[in-house]
Amino acid sequence: MKIIASVLSILSPVRFLVVAFTCALLLLSSVFPAFAIDSYQSHPTEGTTQLLDIQRKTDEAGKAPPIGLRKTQNETNEGLNEVQGAADIDKQKRPENSQSSTSVEETIKNALEKVTGGK
Repeated sequence: MKIIASVLSILSPVRFLVVAFTCALLLLSSVFPAFAIDSYQSHPTEGTTQLLDIQRKTDEAGKAPPIGLRKTQNETNEGLNEVQGAADIDKQKRPENSQSSTSVEETIKNALEKVTGGK
């Protein structure tokens, strides 16, 4: 009986810490998403023209019979693919515009060198 009483007396401060940590976690998790409001705010009409053009081409492709290989290759060479064309091509990551970026392997290697104090 003394063992149970001693365990319960130890759990009281631990229970308080668990409740306090949980409350703090809930508070912080509900507050931090609000900081995203300061980021870029797009206009409702932005991108609508591109999406309508893509939708039009998609509808045409769905109604038409399957296209041949030559036509598919010609339309694909114009942009990202035959439906999307060159829409948002400047926002897409490709080898041509990613030469200065570091790979995951290089990032990990750099981090390990910093941690271990190596070159």
